[in-house]
Amino acid sequence: MGIVQVDLFLTLDGVYQAPGGPDEDRTGGFEHGGWQGAYFDDASGESISAEIERLDALLLGRRTYDIFAGYWPGHGDDDPIAARFNAVPKFVASRSLTAASWEGTTVLSDVAAEVRELKERFARIHVIGSGDLVVSLLREDLVDRLNLLLYPLVLGSGKRFLGHGTVPAAFSLAGPPRAFPKGAVSLVYERAGVPVTGIDVSQPAP
Repeated sequence: MGIVQVDLFLTLDGVYQAPGGPDEDRTGGFEHGGWQGAYFDDASGESISAEIERLDALLLGRRTYDIFAGYWPGHGDDDPIAARFNAVPKFVASRSLTAASWEGTTVLSDVAAEVRELKERFARIHVIGSGDLVVSLLREDLVDRLNLLLYPLVLGSGKRFLGHGTVPAAFSLAGPPRAFPKGAVSLVYERAGVPVTGIDVSQPAP
């Protein structure tokens, strides 16, 4: 059985919208695109590239898919990230899309059932961005790992991770946090059942 891993770049206030460029995603009048670049360094870049090399399949929500499909196919094989994205099987969750332009893409309309089937076929399915899709996958208990890169800034607007519709879920650290030279911190969590609640911290532990 394979795993579904969510890869996200996040600000301290949970914004994941348009980290890569000013015009990447202006939905909702977002004016802060391209916020990741000021904190990019060789070490974090190598970590991001290593995760991309590990993926066997790419699963995206419709909006993120449109952004990726408009960018990565036009980049040559001399870019290892482009080469990986263009080579692996790609899946886009959409009820309205009938044909996908990016070669190697399959449209998923019944996401929960079809992702369960994908986990039988691929060892590592990565979801990049795609916040609404992630909430849907969490609701169906289909997220096995969160790979978060947290950046030291607050934007105050933009699409936020795990907003409305998120169901309770517990996670545990899969390894020690890793800090990068310009302030980004890598946090990797694995699914760990349901949250433990109802504990009064003022009382002694049993």
